[in-house]
Amino acid sequence: MKITRLKTWQVPPRWLFLKIETDEGCYGWGEPVIEGRAATVEAAVHELSDYLIGQDPHRIEHLWNTLYRAGFYRGGPILMSAIAGIDQALWDLKGRDLGVPVHQLLGGAVRDKMRMYAWTGGDRPSDVGAGAKALVEKGFTAFKMNGTPEMQIVDSHRKVDEAVARVREARDAVGPDVGIGIDFHGRVHRPMAKALLRELEPFHPMFVEEPVAPEHLPCLKDIAGGLGYPLATGERLHTRFQFRDLLADGMIDIIQPDISHCGGISEGLKIAALASAYDVALAPHCPLGPLTLAASLQLDAVSHNAFIQEQSMGIHYNQGNDVLDYLVDKTALSITDGFCAIPQGPGLGVEIDEAFVEERAKTGHRWRNPVWTHEDGSIAEW
Repeated sequence: MKITRLKTWQVPPRWLFLKIETDEGCYGWGEPVIEGRAATVEAAVHELSDYLIGQDPHRIEHLWNTLYRAGFYRGGPILMSAIAGIDQALWDLKGRDLGVPVHQLLGGAVRDKMRMYAWTGGDRPSDVGAGAKALVEKGFTAFKMNGTPEMQIVDSHRKVDEAVARVREARDAVGPDVGIGIDFHGRVHRPMAKALLRELEPFHPMFVEEPVAPEHLPCLKDIAGGLGYPLATGERLHTRFQFRDLLADGMIDIIQPDISHCGGISEGLKIAALASAYDVALAPHCPLGPLTLAASLQLDAVSHNAFIQEQSMGIHYNQGNDVLDYLVDKTALSITDGFCAIPQGPGLGVEIDEAFVEERAKTGHRWRNPVWTHEDGSIAEW
């Protein structure tokens, strides 16, 4: 069997789908994308196709190393996202060819279903109490909210009080037993994080995510020691080597690699195993589409330290289309009582409606990350 073609589609709301085809009619799907840079990743995928056309798709590890090492320059969000989608598609293809789900090829599942969480409150968090209560009524046992909108590097304590009040509102709405993830989104700098992290303790967060931007993670040893709840990060880290350094530092309790940003299932598996050696939990990042979610669930299936999975159904970014719209069988990723069954179909376990993809690609998208500014006109972290 030889790879003959890589096809890509930009589809609403902000995703990029990839299909790898072969001379024997077998195929696989993946989702190579960085939010706001879909066209750039798409170009990288087609540049990398020169290393793939004519090759045996079953040699996934060999092809991964070719894509990673042969270009000399390595890592980064664009290249690793391109490799990620290709890797997902190769695993999907292999599973389809052999008639088994990817998790069977990785040693077999350690769980039957995965606990899921949902988003509420939007980018500039509001109505978090009502939103959280609605999610719990749908069966979710955990949710995530943004902790704060823009925050200056040194800001007024009023911003801290407002963030704490939102978390208090959410906790009061759902009671003590529901997990609350609080995403700082890298919007809080070291001087303000010192106060905010500690004032959240009475509300017992399930975790606080990206308490500072990834380039400032070394400061956590100084500002977050002794906290009584877990800290999480990892969506903007792209290789096992970045996670190695983070884990060795000892300040993070939950890692959140994105299976469409960190080199795919192959690299995600290595990152998850590395985290387990440090007794660190796994909660893959996934505000993306059905293929990223399906790939994440295949990794969750074989990773004993995985404890919860993000998903983007109904998230505020999904305008025009949502996760399940692109599936032939929408029950393959259905969530019941806050859990999603590990997909058991061949490959990633989902079937993409290619005709619908073609139709929606005519609309496509030009989604861009919002540009926020502070009151003084300087750029704020989104």
